Amino acid sequence: MAGYRRVVVEADGGSRGNPGPAAFGALIRDADTGAVIAESAEAFGTATNNVAEYKGLIAGLELVREHAPDAEVEVRMDSKLVIEQMAGRWRVKHPDMKPLAMAAQRIAPFGVEWTWVPREQNKAADAILNEVLDVAQGKTPKKRREPAPEQEHVGSETGTRNPMAGWRDPLLDPPTTILLLRHGVTDSTVNKLFCGTGGADPGLNDQGRDQAARAAAWIAAHGGADAVVSSPLARTRETAAAVGRALDLEVGTDDDLAEASFGEWDGMSFAQVQERFPAELDAWLGSTAVPPPGGEAYDSVFTRARRARNRLVRDHGGRTVVVVSHVTPIKMMARLALDVPMPVIHRLELEPASISTVRVWPDGLSTLRGWSFVPESPATSR
Repeated sequence: MAGYRRVVVEADGGSRGNPGPAAFGALIRDADTGAVIAESAEAFGTATNNVAEYKGLIAGLELVREHAPDAEVEVRMDSKLVIEQMAGRWRVKHPDMKPLAMAAQRIAPFGVEWTWVPREQNKAADAILNEVLDVAQGKTPKKRREPAPEQEHVGSETGTRNPMAGWRDPLLDPPTTILLLRHGVTDSTVNKLFCGTGGADPGLNDQGRDQAARAAAWIAAHGGADAVVSSPLARTRETAAAVGRALDLEVGTDDDLAEASFGEWDGMSFAQVQERFPAELDAWLGSTAVPPPGGEAYDSVFTRARRARNRLVRDHGGRTVVVVSHVTPIKMMARLALDVPMPVIHRLELEPASISTVRVWPDGLSTLRGWSFVPESPATSR
């Protein structure tokens, strides 16, 4: 079995009559190459469009479990109903769909990204289901009718899951708590220089070492942690080492927690980049998909931050882990927790040696519990 890094599920379902003769179709693709890994389709009798769509989703998730169990998963469907219900934003009201939604939730890997797409972007799954439905009916292909989604948002009644984190009991339903610790300062931090992966990789200066010690002492005095994981860069490893000593824990590393690569800008100030690369800087500021010359786009950092977050939850579920990283990956973790558009990262300020807290609940709901808290001493309260 190939070791797929990330896969996309494309799923659909339809009935001719709503309710009427129904079928589903699903496939999974390698997200990096677009190649189809496997597909599944079945005509299964009489049902509504929505039931058929849920059956298509379940078939797609079963393909993931069989062919790419360790991959990150994005589900793309043209059913707004199914996507919004699975994301927890709409309630599941219809009795025929409740067991299907529960079945899909049971087999969905942690951290699934739920994406609604227009029908024209879901043609492959639609073609698969119509083919098997045509065969079952002995007819030529017919265009699937548009589903009629029920669009009721989650309210005070219980839905597929409780989106109100404040009402949850962490003792009965323990979340994974991620303490996001930015490294202490380096000379590059003090001088406000671009400093990313592939550059000079400076270590902490004296001020940075003092900051790391204070943060470590504060964490030890406020509940500690079960694990410490660091970016592989020198400044984060030094900061994490201080935490590891304070908690008597070994420090692991994760390459996906490293700072963005700033390419040709590494070691420069913002003013220097503005003078030498004005067009490139404007493009970079205007789109998170644009990298610095020879560097890495923010969108790419988001992808690996999500990958790292999912591993943390998988490996340390229900426990507390200190993650020592950099400005950009920590902002991406915050964006994940809040489920907001990417431009929010430009409005987040993060102090050196500060602690931000994210909690991820077993059903995938994430919350941002604290942001950029700078410990002054172990006695400082959170």
